[in-house]
Amino acid sequence: MIRKIRQYIEAQNLCLPETKIIVGLSGGADSVVLLYALQRLGYSCVAAHCDFHLRGEESFRDEQSACTFAASLQIPFLKTDFDTLGAAHQRAISIEMAARDLRYEWFEHIRQEQQADVIAVAHHRDDSIETMLLNLIRGTGIKGLGGIKPKNGRIIRPLLGVSKQEIMHFAQENALPFVTDSSNLQEDFTRNKIRLSLIPLLQSINPSIEESLVQTMAYLNEAGKIYDRHIQEAIPAVFDEESGRIHIPLLKTFPSPESILFELLKNYGFESERIGDIAHAIDSQSGKEFYSEHYRLVKDRDAFLLSVRTINHEPTTYLLSPTTREIQQPLKLRMRLEEITSDFQIKKENAVAYLDADILQFPFIVRKWKQGDKFVPFGMTHFKKLSDYFNDHKFSKPEKEDAWLLCSGNGDILWVIGHRTDNRYRITERTRRVCCLMMECG
Repeated sequence: MIRKIRQYIEAQNLCLPETKIIVGLSGGADSVVLLYALQRLGYSCVAAHCDFHLRGEESFRDEQSACTFAASLQIPFLKTDFDTLGAAHQRAISIEMAARDLRYEWFEHIRQEQQADVIAVAHHRDDSIETMLLNLIRGTGIKGLGGIKPKNGRIIRPLLGVSKQEIMHFAQENALPFVTDSSNLQEDFTRNKIRLSLIPLLQSINPSIEESLVQTMAYLNEAGKIYDRHIQEAIPAVFDEESGRIHIPLLKTFPSPESILFELLKNYGFESERIGDIAHAIDSQSGKEFYSEHYRLVKDRDAFLLSVRTINHEPTTYLLSPTTREIQQPLKLRMRLEEITSDFQIKKENAVAYLDADILQFPFIVRKWKQGDKFVPFGMTHFKKLSDYFNDHKFSKPEKEDAWLLCSGNGDILWVIGHRTDNRYRITERTRRVCCLMMECG
């Protein structure tokens, strides 16, 4: 089996012969065989053991066994203790996830401390099969059906090419001491239910089910390479990350719009079921909204608009006056009062507004718009509802929500900030003093 492991390491380009490796050593058969095999193959190893304090006396037994075995091979042994239950509570995640995160964080810390190249963990072929089935049960994309990856950053898995049965036989044949985690013999966790119940059931239908699933994972990993290339080309074509805009007409030119949405939106916390709903909304009317924990997606005409969910605890209004001529929130706005001179010129920029200062009433109020708001858009002579103005100018729903108004002390809308001033307060031939307002972008 040593030769088989070496061939797998070489085939998957996991590490070079002179590599220094941090080896996760729990004391179980898998990690014991991994450490033994890597030493036999000539690698420089450091054994690393984690005590998660979840199994009472068994945890102490595991540590003693791992320490003794590493010493028998004359391999350096490092260990650490974790308050796993506390970490799970603090991070609001499951105990299993907390243990996993703590383990890999510590492994990476000591990898750097020991100036090692990679971290080896003892996942084997059966673990990969269980992962595939677990992802299938939970719902996943094509990547989740490819099993565990041989290499992920600095993490390598040299035993993925061998089965649990081969590992146990090798350990017994070479009289390698190992301990058994009693929780692996119980159906307390979903993965164990797959291991102890589902796989035996599948074997009763197809005695060669494990070989069939391994071959299927290999096919899916190869197909995944084509899929990944397609996705890598599609996402930049349809998604403008800066604006958060997903261009629906372009999206529909690709063979599988839902797959593109899945690979794009899962990175923003959207679950597969919700992404299915989003895909069904491609041809629906504008206005539909979808949420993940931290993001919102809005259907707006020919696009989906992605934005961060915000909870605004700031004041709803802000004041500008001759004594307070600048605000930093909710946007950067500066005011200047000046006399009209012969060289006075108006800059035609959306971020600048010019108003007749002599007919204004202070203080100015900066606020969000509300239903019923109306103004006289510059160049027009009659009132227009702000909602109609937004629709005429094709404002998206997020753009409407982000719109701020500058209002006079008497309540009149002076400026839809960054867009249009009110015609009643325009500069005329009778204007003697100008109120200049400048919005700083970015």
